[in-house]
Amino acid sequence: MAHAPAPENVALLARFTAALAARGIVTEAQIAEQIERTDRADPRIGAAMVARAWTDADYHALMLRDGSQAAEAMGVSMAGAPPLGVLADAPGLHHLVVCTLCSCYPRAVLGYPPHWYKSAAYRARAIRDPRGVLAEWGTSLPEATQIRVVDSTADYRWMVLPMRPAGTEGWDADRLAGLVTRDVLVGTRLPLA
Repeated sequence: MAHAPAPENVALLARFTAALAARGIVTEAQIAEQIERTDRADPRIGAAMVARAWTDADYHALMLRDGSQAAEAMGVSMAGAPPLGVLADAPGLHHLVVCTLCSCYPRAVLGYPPHWYKSAAYRARAIRDPRGVLAEWGTSLPEATQIRVVDSTADYRWMVLPMRPAGTEGWDADRLAGLVTRDVLVGTRLPLA
């Protein structure tokens, strides 16, 4: 759980936002709207996108063509956000997302990044030993499966579109979305039925 901000930081932020508003750079309403948008971000949005892609071929194609547009189609504003790319897992191919520099993460559709995603250990080991990192998460892939590690950057954010689990035929989108966690959306886990 996050600690409450120090009073001097709250005061500094208030002075900064007041200066921006006084110069006409941004309005108080725009700041409030951005805070509200940030607070709405949640991994359930990404899960709903995946479930829809599993049940709607047109939406699946849209996700792969333009992840930002696919998020917008789900009612998520991507205004001001870097483009969202979607990496489709396939038989013999699994994706793992990492930001090697800091914690670039598609917050609009996944919420805030977890602490481990930002850690130097995850960032380094995901590149050096992706299979070992996945094993620590309990994710075991066949040796023949290629693991493609993709670097999420300040210029382009990524999420994973996992393969739909066998035995989920006939499930509705809400039930399917329940299989998809934040960890599935960055590739550290698989959706399990």
